[in-house]
Amino acid sequence: MKKFLATLLALVMVFACTASFAEAAVDPETIPDECEAVNGVFELAFVTDVGQLKDKSFNQGTWNGVKAYAAANNLTYKYYQPANGDQATDDDRYDAMKAACEGGAKVVVCAGFMQAAALEKAAKEFTDVKFVFIDGWPMGLDNVAPIAFMEEQSGYLAGYAIVKEGFTKLGFMGGGGGTNPACCRYGYGFAQGANAAAAELGVNVELKYSWQYGASFSASPELEAMAKGWYENGTEVIFACGGSMFSSIVSAASANDLFVIGVDVDQSYESETVVTSALKGLVSATEWAIAKFYAGEWETIGNVANNLGATDNAVGLPTDTWSLEKWTVAEYETLLASIKEGTLVIDNTVLEADAITGAGLANLTVIYE
Repeated sequence: MKKFLATLLALVMVFACTASFAEAAVDPETIPDECEAVNGVFELAFVTDVGQLKDKSFNQGTWNGVKAYAAANNLTYKYYQPANGDQATDDDRYDAMKAACEGGAKVVVCAGFMQAAALEKAAKEFTDVKFVFIDGWPMGLDNVAPIAFMEEQSGYLAGYAIVKEGFTKLGFMGGGGGTNPACCRYGYGFAQGANAAAAELGVNVELKYSWQYGASFSASPELEAMAKGWYENGTEVIFACGGSMFSSIVSAASANDLFVIGVDVDQSYESETVVTSALKGLVSATEWAIAKFYAGEWETIGNVANNLGATDNAVGLPTDTWSLEKWTVAEYETLLASIKEGTLVIDNTVLEADAITGAGLANLTVIYE
């Protein structure tokens, strides 16, 4: 598997703010996580979601977008992790946002739907600061720009691809306890894609489906034990949909020489068990939102429902690290084009945890655990 590496100097040459959200070839991992303040000020700030900053997924992808824009534009930046880790409260999140604003931030990027209450409070208090709400929604506040993604499209593509590759015993382990809209859309999209491919192949597919041990999006011995049990009882591949949960599921897959589907970013760099990843353009969407502020165009995204999908090149599967053998990049691009053109429409309903069985997916047997 190949990984693109780049120097910081390359950032200056390649960055451009366009309407496309395709990930740049630059690797933001080359940018340090720490920088020195200028006159005591950090101009761009990032407030993490639950889990680790370096979760190899949602937090890390969003943070990379902040760093990439800062490095390309010679700006200072800093991340803030709410106190109490996975047990952080709304007050903890607000305190992190307040520290960012008092540290001189002009733009504060907040990751995750759990930020909502704290973000609303901070945005009303610090009205001169702009807030980017990743995986968020309009709050009636002009200084908050919500950025949401059509995760059902990425999930669909991953489910379709994996069944076309020949897998028929699938698993989905989701974060947020079944209350996170993004993870729900990923999961339902995955089920729809798997069912569609199964129908075309004339086969039936089993999907084990669980929100257990994922409420905090964290790795845990319990989650790893559950994943190992699935693998040992026939599951061939698990969609690891929840930040740091990934490491527990990868450990279980490695122990059984089986497979994982990554989420949010291309996680094939992290483990040979990863066959593909359901992507959303966290890096480039974050850069784009920040750039709107510096271009004097904040009003075009503030308090606007910015929902990014295939037509924005904001979701999909990674083709640079393609390892599927029975389904080709050309076939993937044809399917992706049908989503962009609107000839294939994927249901984006945020279903209750056990509702997929009633969704009319005739070639899919869903087993809830």
